[in-house]
Amino acid sequence: MIKSMTAYGKGDYLQDGKRFLVELKSLNNRYRDVVLRLPKNLQGLEKELRDLIDSKIKRGRVEVFFQIETTQEAPPYKLELNLPLVDAYLNIFDQLSSRSKLNQEPRLETLLQMNDVVIVRTDVENEEKMGKALSRALSMGLDSLIEMRKKEGAAIEIDLKKRLEKISGFVEEVRGRTSKIVEAYQVRLKENVERLRQEIVVDADRIAQEVAIFAERSDITEELVRMASHVEQFETYLEINDVVGRRLDFLIQEMNREVNTLGSKSSDGKVSRIVVEMKAELEKLREQVQNVE
Repeated sequence: MIKSMTAYGKGDYLQDGKRFLVELKSLNNRYRDVVLRLPKNLQGLEKELRDLIDSKIKRGRVEVFFQIETTQEAPPYKLELNLPLVDAYLNIFDQLSSRSKLNQEPRLETLLQMNDVVIVRTDVENEEKMGKALSRALSMGLDSLIEMRKKEGAAIEIDLKKRLEKISGFVEEVRGRTSKIVEAYQVRLKENVERLRQEIVVDADRIAQEVAIFAERSDITEELVRMASHVEQFETYLEINDVVGRRLDFLIQEMNREVNTLGSKSSDGKVSRIVVEMKAELEKLREQVQNVE
C-alpha cells in the first residue's frame, strides 16, 4: 500500500493539569525534511522528538507545531532576568547617550524586547516529564497523520492503476499494428515502383531487401516488451508496504524513454497518435507519483 506525502495530523494529551497539543502538516518533498516549532524552553527535547518523527516518516516535508496549555492558576513557566545581559545593555545605552549627547533613559519595554533578557527556566525533572508528555502527543499526531497519508495514498493508487490499465491497452494496440506497418510499407513501395516501371528496371530482390531493411529499422518489439515489463513492475511496487515514490518516479522515466523510441521508430500515423496518448497518461502518472512517499 502506498502513502501520500500530503496530510494533516493532530495529537492532544493531558498530564498534570497541562494540555500538550501537537499539529503536523506534511507536504511532498524529494527527501525527508522535518521542521519543529518548539517552545524556546524545550529546545533540549528536539533530538528526542525528531528521532520519533524519523522512525515513522521516511519522505516528505513535515512541519510540527507544539503548544502547551495549562488549566492551573500557577504560571506555566518560571521566568528570570538575565541580569549580566541587562547590565551590558544598560552600559551600551549609557555609551550611546554620551556619544550622541542625548540625555535619554532607556524604557523598560525596550529592555524587555531585547533578545534573551528574560530567561525561561525549567527544572530537569519537569523537562523530562514534559518530554514524555510531548512524545505521547506527538505519537498520537503521527498516528493520525499516517492514517490520513494511507487514505490519500489509497485514492492515488486507484488513479494510478486506471492509468496503467490505459497504458497497457495502448501497448497492445501498438503491438497489433506492428505487422501491418511493414505490410503497408511494402504496398506503398510496390505502388511507387509500379509508377516508375516504365523508366527503370525493377529488381524484385532489391524490393525484398528494402522491405527487410525497413522491417528491421522499425522493429519495436523490444520496446513493447520493456513497456509491458515496466507496467508490471509498477503494479508490483504499488503492493509493497514500503517507501516506493522514488522507484515509481524512476520507472516513469524509463517508460517515457521507451515511448519516445516507439514514436521515433514508427512511421505509422495511428501509432503516432497512440504515442501521444501514452505520453499524456505518463505525465499524469508522474504528477501523481510526486505525492507518493
